Amino acid sequence: MEKSLKDLAAEFWKKGYLILESYFPGDMMDDYNSKILEHYGLTPDWEHTDEFVSKSATEVVPWFPFKDGNYYFNGVNDDKYLSKLTEAIIGEDWADLYCMCMFSKKGSKGQAWHQDCPPEDSDVFNLNRLVYTHDIIPEIGGELCVMEGTHKKGLLPAGIPNEDLDGQLVFRPKKGTVVLLHGHCWHKVKKVKGEWRVSTNYRAVPKGVPEDVTDICVYRNMRYRFSTSEVIEQRYIEPSGETV
Repeated sequence: MEKSLKDLAAEFWKKGYLILESYFPGDMMDDYNSKILEHYGLTPDWEHTDEFVSKSATEVVPWFPFKDGNYYFNGVNDDKYLSKLTEAIIGEDWADLYCMCMFSKKGSKGQAWHQDCPPEDSDVFNLNRLVYTHDIIPEIGGELCVMEGTHKKGLLPAGIPNEDLDGQLVFRPKKGTVVLLHGHCWHKVKKVKGEWRVSTNYRAVPKGVPEDVTDICVYRNMRYRFSTSEVIEQRYIEPSGETV
């Protein structure tokens, strides 16, 4: 018996995430994946500052196709069931933020532990809707790691940016899978071993949450403001005295 929208929403709020395996058809995902790779090539340049890349242990090249006037990937936003599930989770009159493709090169660090937005106000958060256009397999790497229930535990503890944590869950989503993830939930992406790794995030927010909610990201060693490309808080210093 399939779970109701109410049950799925309850599962999300209990764990901080929800996984819909093989939700989108493979041919659609193959089409999307080829278009994404066509945009990036295999060796795109980093778009963040050197300081961000080195301190955040985050090596992902973002692309916001909708902001470029490219609505080719809008089939995800047009999916009626996903829209209803989003409403069941974050309430009526929720809003799309943006579609963000994320490309990781071979040998890159992926993404260190982070919260997409500051967790001090539990009502102010984003919802990630991660769509996987190819299989995440051991040979590729880039596994998604989540600390279950941490959307209710406040601030990500300061520490080494990308070390493994006790209790972390490691996921290898298959092509077509959707992962809904609370923006306050602690999560990271492991090192990429294959030629490339891609995922696409269709972010949304509850009614009344500002559009710039994800401007400040919380890492274990800093808070970073993307709009001004600056570290606004140092959070962790190595015993040697070196800030990481």
